[in-house]
This record gives sequence, structure tokens and C-alpha cells, in this order.
Amino acid sequence: MPVNLNVLLASAEVFPLAKTGGLADVCASLPSALRAFGAEARILMPAYRGVASMVSARPVGRSFRPLIGADSVRLLKGFLPGSRVPVYLVHCPELYDRPGGPYADQYGNDHPDNAIRFGVLSKVAAMFGTRQALDGWRADVIHGHDWHCGLASAYLKFGDNSTAASVFTIHNLAFQGNFDRKVRKSLGIDSLAFHMDGLEFYGHLSFMKAGIFYADAVTTVSPTYARQIQDSPLGCGMDGVLRYRMDRLTGILNGIDTQEWNPAADSRLPARYTRDDPAAKVGCRKALLADQGLDSDRDGLVVGMLGRMTAQKGWHLMLEAAPTLLDAGMAIVFMGSGNSQYEEAIRRLKARYPDRIAHREGFNEDFAHLLVAGADALAIPSVFEPCGLVQMYAQRYGTVPVAHRTGGLADTVTDLDDPRGRTPTGFLFDTPTPLALIRAMKRAQHVHGTRPADWQRLQSNGMQQDFSWRSSARQYAEVYQAALDNRRERI
Repeated sequence: MPVNLNVLLASAEVFPLAKTGGLADVCASLPSALRAFGAEARILMPAYRGVASMVSARPVGRSFRPLIGADSVRLLKGFLPGSRVPVYLVHCPELYDRPGGPYADQYGNDHPDNAIRFGVLSKVAAMFGTRQALDGWRADVIHGHDWHCGLASAYLKFGDNSTAASVFTIHNLAFQGNFDRKVRKSLGIDSLAFHMDGLEFYGHLSFMKAGIFYADAVTTVSPTYARQIQDSPLGCGMDGVLRYRMDRLTGILNGIDTQEWNPAADSRLPARYTRDDPAAKVGCRKALLADQGLDSDRDGLVVGMLGRMTAQKGWHLMLEAAPTLLDAGMAIVFMGSGNSQYEEAIRRLKARYPDRIAHREGFNEDFAHLLVAGADALAIPSVFEPCGLVQMYAQRYGTVPVAHRTGGLADTVTDLDDPRGRTPTGFLFDTPTPLALIRAMKRAQHVHGTRPADWQRLQSNGMQQDFSWRSSARQYAEVYQAALDNRRERI
């Protein structure tokens, strides 16, 4: 299905230029998938420190002033590393060239001017969808990702010269970009928009609500999450506006980069393997354990867990369950940081079980691949999970996921004892509690230790799942067309 559209994807982070989570991976992979369908897909993101050199960016056009809070902005253009996807960078050193990450400084404190920083990103995105356009290229669709780009929909809605349709994707409704109402004037937001049927949210100006309320089409990153956020508690206070816009809301499952995550060709692994010849996965297991100073000849279940150390990701559940799992003979390898309480709990566990538990602090892409390949099972006890990518990576690498049945986890993992007889790929539990997690992990341990044929079947089934972007890109193309149709109805 050819798609003859110009699409600008605006995001606060794109792998490998800037990454704090799955948002970066999505915005790196989706443009290439859209281009395979014939769309002219380009990326817009801030020029954080060091990013311009990574894309060999050059200035295009003259400096301009999109908002009061940004006196001089320059557009830079390059290409996403390893691809021919054009990348535009919003170059404004006083806003983006600073230590720390996209959202917080080097000490973990939110940048105090985040409203302006992402307001500028949203405004520049909207400018690509006007008659004047930028760089001589006009987008038919502006696709904003998560709250950082939510205002783009409002700017397009109220702009006199707007021509593009707006699509807004919710990656995680828990993070909303709610700011003091006093920033409205600096952001160039008309007072007519600041009310309940607009972007006002309990007295604050909400980037997330702006995206939901004003976009021509709204998507989120899995069908189950799209249903869950229309009710409390996962609606995070916005379930009412989501129900109001339910006719424009679509759940589209994220895909993964199947070239970056491919055990048959992964240069980060000590040995490569395939579904038809999985023997070398044993070598990855040994390498993981040896790397972390654990017994590489152990027979018990090796469990991995990686990701941001937050309550959402269920780290508290795993840490409460860990003593029982370790006493049952399992080994656990963690990767993550960002929560001193959880890190201290792991240190206490390591003192008690020095030969069964390991922790790689921070995030390292090479080790993430080794952990996913080397573990027997991957624990994903997220309390809620809009989509999740690690369960897809795990299955592609023949590592069996043990996950809470929520959001995208429910859409991508099928339990061994699925009542509907679907192809099983892992183990699911229904309530986010330590006891439910323990029971699921012990089910996995039992199958791994006593039913090797069933374990191998789970591995094989997982490795043949199609988690590529092709199907998702086709659905996005349909959403883009619907957004254009909705916009034409407004005119």
C-alpha cells in the first residue's frame, strides 16, 4: 500500500542520538518503516549537546524566533546514523546545549525551563505544517510523540496558515507535561484555549492534554493500553477526555528494529544463533554469568531484568520476590539505576547471595544485548506498561518472558496455558504483587527444569513472532489518512 505523504515525526529523543527509554527506539525505527511504504518521513528533535556532530548536521535557512522564550533558533539538517532518514535539529544552545539529559540536569533535577524547551520543539514542528513551511518542505502530517510535542497539535489548530493534519501518540500517560498557567503567554497560547475544553488541566497548562484534545487523530502504543487509559486509574485523570475522543483514539502496537535486535547477526554477542540452530545461546548464557562473576556452569533458571528503576516497571515487586526466588535456586542479573532505595536493596541481596545475584548499574547497550541473550527468562513485572519493548527483544532472542498481564505485555506475550489455545510464548500473571510474580517465576522454573521440550517450544514460538514495524507502519498510514480526512471536515 503506497503512501504518498510527507510526514514529520517530532520527538524529544531518538536512538542513538538521545535515549532514556523506548520512545527513542520507536522514533528511530518508525520513519524507515514509513519510508518503505513510500512516505517521505523525516524527524525533528532538539539539538542537544553533541547531537549535531552525530548526524553531520548543517544549517538550513536563516535564524528565526518561534516563541518569546527563544530569541534565535536555527534549523540544522543531517541524517539518522546508518540510514537515509533526514533529521532536523532545533538548534538553540541556551535551551538545549547543557549537561544532563533531555529532561533533567546532571543531578537528576528537571530543567526548570522545560515548558519553553518543549514548547519551542512543538512550535517548530507545527511550522513545518504551514503554507510557509521550513526548508522548502511542507509536511502533510505532523506526528508528535508524547507530551513533549503535545502543543504542536494546538499550534496547528489555532494557526491561521496551518495546512497539515496532526497526529499525537501517547507513549506513557503518567508523564503529562503539566506546567504553571503563567507560561501560557511565553508559549504563545491564546487565552481561548485555556479552559476545560482545551489544554487546561486542574489549573495547569498541560502539553499532554493539548495533544489529546486538539489532534486530528490520537494513538497510543498498544490496543490494550488504549482501552485501559479510558478508565481510572490508568487514565491518570485524563480518562474523561480520552473517552470524549475515543472515536479518534487507536492503539497501535510498537515494533522493534529487527536488524538491531537479531541474534543471528548481533555483533555484541559472543556467539550468534537462530531459531533453527539455537545451540549457541548456551554460550551467551555462560558469557553473561562469567561477566558478572557468577557460576557459569549453574543449572538453575537464570533470570534477567533491565530497565528504568521505577515503581511503574515493578522493581519493588521483583526485589520483594527476590529472596524467595534466590532461595529456590534461581540466579538473577539486573541492569538499571536511578533509584537509590532499589540499588541499596540489591546491595543487601548481593551480600546475602553473593554467588546468585549481580547488578550492572546504569544502561549499556552492549550489556543489554548480552543480558537479553544470556538469560533463560526475563522478568517484566511492570505495574502498568503502555507497550514495552524488552518482552519483544526477549522473545526474538529465545528468552522466555515472565510478565504482568497489562498493556502491551498482554498484547505480545501469550501464556503457556492460554485458555484460547493461542501459540504460547511465555508466562503471565494477573495481579502486580510479589506473590503473583513468585508463582509465575516458579511455573517458569518448573517447566525449564522438568519439561525441556515445552521450554524449547516457548523459545521457538517466541523467536518466530513478527515484531517488525511493517504491520504497525501500515496502521499508522491508515491513521494519517484518517487524520487528513478529519482535518478536511473541519475546514
